[in-house]
Amino acid sequence: MSYPSDPQAVDLMIGFPFADKNAVYQHLRAGFKDAESAEGGDLVMPAGYMFTDTPPEASPDEDPIETTFAKMDRCGVRAGLFGLNKVSIEARERHPGRVYFSLEIDPNDIAGTVRKIRERHSEHGLNAVTTFPAGCIPQVPVSDRRYYPIYMTCIDLDLPIISNAGIPGPRVPADCQHVRHFDDVCYDFPELRIVMRHGAEPWEALAVKLMLKWPGLYYMTSAFAPKYYPSAIIDYANTRGSDKVMYAGYYPAGLDLERIFGELPDVPLRPHVWPKFLHENAEKVFKIPVPAG
Repeated sequence: MSYPSDPQAVDLMIGFPFADKNAVYQHLRAGFKDAESAEGGDLVMPAGYMFTDTPPEASPDEDPIETTFAKMDRCGVRAGLFGLNKVSIEARERHPGRVYFSLEIDPNDIAGTVRKIRERHSEHGLNAVTTFPAGCIPQVPVSDRRYYPIYMTCIDLDLPIISNAGIPGPRVPADCQHVRHFDDVCYDFPELRIVMRHGAEPWEALAVKLMLKWPGLYYMTSAFAPKYYPSAIIDYANTRGSDKVMYAGYYPAGLDLERIFGELPDVPLRPHVWPKFLHENAEKVFKIPVPAG
């Protein structure tokens, strides 16, 4: 397997410790019908039943930026794709060359979303747009007409879009994230770079078939501990998909970086695949600069 001694990883889903987890997920609760999810309580994170030992909230005297970068340094994470907000903007000022921005969108407000993408990209320089179709209120299928102006905007700005694929963790319907929807999108937008996140299960075999078919369709490993990476994805990365599968974590939402990078060396990737998986594919798809030297 030959896991590299200096991973130089680019983490495509990373953030900073939350001061108030309930507040972070409050906007999703309007879409829940089961009491445990809707009321929060012990289930602060809507998919928390799927995870054990989720990272704690930030303490009052903690600097969340330095907490995250200390973890990155220990684990060999060179750079990360962070959601655009005040904290990540400050983090980029403190750690230039290591912070890249994504913008989470809900396409229900079509014109407003297109305008927001263009403005934020002009102001801050985005590297990706991200979306959670099952978490939109109302839900929006990946191939729905409401997404189409967003996809065209991403093409115009040369930005990839990351979309949840597969059964969502929160207790909401899943059909809007069925992997079959990506087939229509790739057909209608052959120039689009679209990256499936959060597993694509139980349709991961279909995800592989579609990645073989469509040059602009990719996969990242967010929200899965390495020992649970789908075998179909690992097999694909080791064969015809070495340029299509990318590392992404899930800190601080569900997984700690120490756990992820403690398990990664046991993932059965071939030696030549590791650099592509950890950083080279991300550098190409997300236009993240390669460090000098």
